[in-house]
Amino acid sequence: MSAPPAPHSGELVVRPDHSGRRLDAALKALSGLSWERARKAIATGKVTVDGHTTSDGAMTVRTGMRLRIDERAPGKKAEKLRELTIVHLDASLVVVEKPAGVSTVPFGDESQEDQQQTLDAWVRATLSRMLGARGRPELGVVQRLDKETSGLIVFARTLAAKKSLAQQLRLHTVHRRYLALAHGNVRGETFRTQLVANRGDGLRGSIANPKAGQLAVTHVEALEPLAGATLCACRLETGRTHQIRIHLSEAGHPLLGERVYVRRYPGALLPAPRVMLHAAELGFRHPANERELHFESEPPEDFRERLAALRAMRY
Repeated sequence: MSAPPAPHSGELVVRPDHSGRRLDAALKALSGLSWERARKAIATGKVTVDGHTTSDGAMTVRTGMRLRIDERAPGKKAEKLRELTIVHLDASLVVVEKPAGVSTVPFGDESQEDQQQTLDAWVRATLSRMLGARGRPELGVVQRLDKETSGLIVFARTLAAKKSLAQQLRLHTVHRRYLALAHGNVRGETFRTQLVANRGDGLRGSIANPKAGQLAVTHVEALEPLAGATLCACRLETGRTHQIRIHLSEAGHPLLGERVYVRRYPGALLPAPRVMLHAAELGFRHPANERELHFESEPPEDFRERLAALRAMRY
């Protein structure tokens, strides 16, 4: 029996005997990569089909299509990171717009490559390039956004700024307003519950015991009724993990794109590419001079497209 071909990183042409197969299967056969490596190469944006990058391993290939593997390609996360915008920068802090699909900080179980593609790593690298700094720029994480959440986030650049921003968060004086697309007819309401890591069914959520868990307060405003959904504004008084997602889901209105907090939801889930949540407004006192700062961010394209589609269905 002949040995499998060595992994190939150049251009591969789909032969007639591979026509009609899935991309990942054809790539494995033509390149000599293992299933795991072939699928990972596609998923991380390192494979092009006729010159176009794709992350769809299930797409059908045809005779003559040209596949190329480029291990040096930046990958999907790096492409997203290049979309980042620095909204404000001074000696004390930096405010950026985070794209969806990028973690704020590494969780410790990622590869070294993935750890370099988190938001805090990108901000450090960008500051180093912009300011000509040597070594690792100081950067303090004072808040986090979920991986799928887009929008405004602030980092501290000095220890004094980190302490000041952390104190403002503890005192609930930081203004954080999110836009969300939620299932059903949402009404304006303030949710005040105690959140625990496991409410008894393996999910983070609210419990009745007022002495257990952490207080979570979310102020929800219904902005616009849509087809089967509502455009909402959610203002955080506290900042617990998945707070908005949990409160709206427990009220019977899970966010579009939600895959975790949807147990027992009786209706059909509307499609969305991710959890439809965007950090649209951020305000706080400047740590150095006490000046009030306020920033606003428009939702990204995927959010706008989903909103437009729901509006069109209603009217």
